[in-house]
Amino acid sequence: MAATAPAPPNSSSLKRVVAASLIGTTIEWYDFFLYGAAAALVFNQLFFPGSDPLVGTLLAFVTYAVGFAARPVGALVFGHYGDKLGRKKLLVLSLLLMGGSTFAIGLLPTHATIGTAAPLLLTVLRLVQGFALGGEWGGAVLLVSEHGDAERRGFWASWPQTGAPAGQLIATGVLALLTGLLSDAAFVSWGWRVPFLLSGVLVGIGLWVRLAVDESPVFQQALKRAETRKATEKPAAESMPLIAVLRHHWRDVLIAMGSRMAENISYYVITAFILVYATSEVELSKQTALNAVLIASAVHFATIPVWGALSDRFGRRPVYLLGAAGVGLWAFPFFALIDTGSFGSLLLAVTVGLVFHGAMYAPQAAFFAEMFATRMRYSGASIGAQFSSVLAGAPAPLIATALLNDYGSSTPIALYVIAAALITLLAVWIAKETRHRDLAELDPEDDAPAEPAGAAAASGATARTV
Repeated sequence: MAATAPAPPNSSSLKRVVAASLIGTTIEWYDFFLYGAAAALVFNQLFFPGSDPLVGTLLAFVTYAVGFAARPVGALVFGHYGDKLGRKKLLVLSLLLMGGSTFAIGLLPTHATIGTAAPLLLTVLRLVQGFALGGEWGGAVLLVSEHGDAERRGFWASWPQTGAPAGQLIATGVLALLTGLLSDAAFVSWGWRVPFLLSGVLVGIGLWVRLAVDESPVFQQALKRAETRKATEKPAAESMPLIAVLRHHWRDVLIAMGSRMAENISYYVITAFILVYATSEVELSKQTALNAVLIASAVHFATIPVWGALSDRFGRRPVYLLGAAGVGLWAFPFFALIDTGSFGSLLLAVTVGLVFHGAMYAPQAAFFAEMFATRMRYSGASIGAQFSSVLAGAPAPLIATALLNDYGSSTPIALYVIAAALITLLAVWIAKETRHRDLAELDPEDDAPAEPAGAAAASGATARTV
């Protein structure tokens, strides 16, 4: 059964939605990445004292990984209610949870003050961060994807993706500024708290912008159809979005999870673990490592919309495959360049790695949104994206640090990244191209009214392309 597409949004409306999604995701990623940088730089001293420095870093990264463990729970909860109540309401809640927990970390007493309660409280707040971020990503990219049209969806949906490097850029920039202005003793004593407390201001700005946008027109249309059916027909038992996703889109969920392996692992090796490797193994200063990530993140931010536009022209799969192959081939040169101890080589290593990462990350938003039907899209995209983060992004800095500790070499870490790239290449290779799909089309088993068996069979091939 064909669906009547909602009226296309005007340019100013779409840009307002893009801006709201970008600002919100930037703030949430700022909060999330700030923790990762602090875990690499100071949390080992403040919350896990008395350990060997590398062991202390490992313990700090354990709490870092805990945030990823909470992301699938956030994906389930936010996806469920986002598919029932709308994208906008849940995005406001995720921003409040993330900002509040980050601000609280800035006020947290250290181990020297309250003992073992300090790392326990740190872990709880990290869980809240992960829970919030698990619901943020799906809602932000869907709000943009469902406002736009198929012709330029890859480009517009890639803008919320730039929130990751923008958040990384701001978090790293603030840390680089503080480490440059303050002595090591002052930064460890109080300076590290400043970026966390700054989150309170950023959240206020994000809420002001996010509350001003309209709900997704595609979702509103689907909700009206569902309400009409309930009023005119005998309602059938409605499955939870999670059950519906696993029933109708289990293959797409697995493809999304596989697609994220190289994207997630490479990103956290390049931006989080690199702070450990460059400072402890190559003996570069914290300032040098932070500056390299800072500049590379700016390039990353600028190239993501370009990759998104290219995915509109050539397809989601070709661009994604190029990125996965790129990070795999770059793994050994990446560490070889860093081992030279030159800032220029370090900058080149991180920048090229992030450019290849962007080729995966940019089309990912539209690619995942185009896999799922409207009333299960928030759940499907979030589950596929966030469940993989537990296997990929969560342990990546931890595994990389452990490999470095055990082998004293970057070779096992490079092989780890290459293995992830091979998994992603396989997942994207077997996926179907999605760039021309209409998000307003319906899945007959989810959103459409019941049809006679013959009609359903005749229209099934078209309707199932959502």
